Amino acid sequence: MVKRLVQVREMAQNAGQAEFAARFTGVETMPRGQLGAAVIGALTFVQEKSEYSDIATQLAMVAMNLKNLK
Repeated sequence: MVKRLVQVREMAQNAGQAEFAARFTGVETMPRGQLGAAVIGALTFVQEKSEYSDIATQLAMVAMNLKNLK
């Protein structure tokens, strides 16, 4: 799951969305609660924005698996 969030961060950076990518700075060491909040907040942000469709798909996959986060 963290690996996918790193991919999301890189996708956002490559798309010139540095502010959005910053939501996932340090994702590799985030506590579980903070990680979940970052995913849900980001998913809420991108849902209505067509330019983020690839990122939204990745975030939705992560959100579905948040309960399995250890």
